[in-house]
Amino acid sequence: MRKGVIKPRKRFPDPKFHSERVTRFVNDMMLNGKKTIAFNIFYDALDIVDKRKKDTEKSALEIWEEALENITPKVEVKSRRIGGANFQVPVEIRPDRKISISNKAIIEYARKRNGKSMAEKLAAEILAAYNNEGGAFKRKEDIHRMAEANKAFSHFRF
Repeated sequence: MRKGVIKPRKRFPDPKFHSERVTRFVNDMMLNGKKTIAFNIFYDALDIVDKRKKDTEKSALEIWEEALENITPKVEVKSRRIGGANFQVPVEIRPDRKISISNKAIIEYARKRNGKSMAEKLAAEILAAYNNEGGAFKRKEDIHRMAEANKAFSHFRF
């Protein structure tokens, strides 16, 4: 960029858990600037997760964090044009992009689920990701499989 590095804006922690990661997740989930509704959906989803996972000693927030960890990819493929041919080159993902990818994947697959409310769909996707299943986990596996298949082109790194 010409003008230098852009400083990231400060995110305020959420009111219930005092976590900036929760605020980032809610910001990704928010539609049309309705942040209060997004927070309510997220908190309701964690309440549903808490009710369904009474037998574990972990809190709903810990289950959500572990679910996000389970669906976070370590590598991805990027297109690189070399000598008239396009190669899918596997590259490691920056830490902030890992968070972004995992948040957006769990939200996207929660929206695609069948269910009554978004809170129920999000809770179901969180529990599926926690148990290493569901659409978001499958996406991570596909990304890793693609990177493994194109490992031969890793010397074309950027």
